[in-house]
This record gives sequence, C-alpha cells and structure tokens, in this order.
Amino acid sequence: MNKSLFAGLAGALALSLAGAVIAADYSAALNDARRPAEQKARDAARKPAELLALAEVKPGDTVGDFIMGGGYFTRLFAAAVGPTGKVFAVQPKEFIDFQASYGTNQDAVVADYTNVVPLRPSLGAIAFPETLDVIFTAQNYHDMHLKMAPEPLAGMVDKAFFDSLKPGGLLIIVDHAAADGSGTRDTDTLHRIDIETVKREVLAAGFVLESESDILRNPADPRTASVFDAAIKGKTDQFVLKFRKPG
Repeated sequence: MNKSLFAGLAGALALSLAGAVIAADYSAALNDARRPAEQKARDAARKPAELLALAEVKPGDTVGDFIMGGGYFTRLFAAAVGPTGKVFAVQPKEFIDFQASYGTNQDAVVADYTNVVPLRPSLGAIAFPETLDVIFTAQNYHDMHLKMAPEPLAGMVDKAFFDSLKPGGLLIIVDHAAADGSGTRDTDTLHRIDIETVKREVLAAGFVLESESDILRNPADPRTASVFDAAIKGKTDQFVLKFRKPG
C-alpha cells in the first residue's frame, strides 16, 4: 500500500476512534437525568463532550468551575468526575449582588449534586479550599475587564488560578472573540475580548499555552455586535484556550 495513503487512512481511523472515545467517556454525563432539558438542548452548539475531553476530565478529578452562571458545565463536571470527584462551583459575590438568580442557580445545582461545593467569594479574593486538577471558565473571562472591575483584577485572578492548580493542572478558557487587535475595548459594550489579550495575561501568570481549539469558531460572526444581540446570540465566534501549569 502507498505509504501516504496508509498514513491518511491511519489518521482518519485515529480521528474516528477519538470521536468514539469522547462519546463513550461523556455520554453518561450528557444524558444525566438531573440536567434540565433546556440545557441539553444547547449541547449541539456548546459541544460539551469535546470540551470535557479537551479538559481531560475524568472520574475522581477535582474541578473548579469559575463563574458557573446557570450551572450548564457544573452539572456536566459533577456527573463526569463522579462520586469520588468534586466540583467547586464559583458564583462571585458581585454577580449575586447584581442579580439574585445567580445565587438561585447555584443553590439548584448544589441540591442536585452531592459532589458540588458552592463558593461565593469576591472576585478579588478567589481561592479554593484544595488544589485542583482543572479550572474551567466559559464566556466570562472578559468580565475581568468590565469598567467596574479594578485594573489589576485579571492578573489577580490568573495568579489565583495558577496557585490553585496542581502541578500539571489545566486551565481552560472559552470566551466570545472580539476583533483582532481590539484588546479589551469591547468587553463592556459587546462582552467580547481579543484572544491575544487573554493569552498574554494568562502566560504572564506562569502558565504554558498547550493548545487552541476551533470547535466553537464561527467565521460568519463579524464580531461587531453584542453577544446578546438576537441576530448572533448562541452563535458567536468563540475561542478555546488550553493552558497548563508547568510541572
């Protein structure tokens, strides 16, 4: 057999097997009966199995879900790490003070999963009770740069992430992409952030950028509208960054 043809077939087989592994590893978490139907309906767009695989989440892990929002990923992590694992669900005090439903959402998740521990720290005082295997944050890193946030907040949070992870631990950041080179200009108005700004800040905290994923990219998004605009909501161009703590 032609060597290049063989290599191509082998690569295709590897990708097929990788997809099968994702399905086998996380199908139980995706189909968990405790997950609300409206959250399951968003799976096609949010690609949770691929993200859990990227984060290397496995039974027994300790995971931090930073700014858990409605608990979409918290519930998935709780099911994936199982009874021997633990999930610290962070809902910052500032978010709950702004909108009480953030606290209600956290309470609902904790009621459904015995391995979820609720945390409500101030954003400037992020800390976890024990070291973690993974920290995950989706669509919220840009909030560290809202006008109400103090200038050094992102750096403080990134350092807290670094200190909270075990050596070799992972930090996964998913967020709405802003125009290239825009920095933090659109964080307040469009709720987007430039990917290069995120990389620069997180690397400064000591992390190593291990990989980027295009699974949530949408080239049809012009990145000029608010993520809450009905025309683009749920279909924004999003980047996924995987950082690792050395060691």
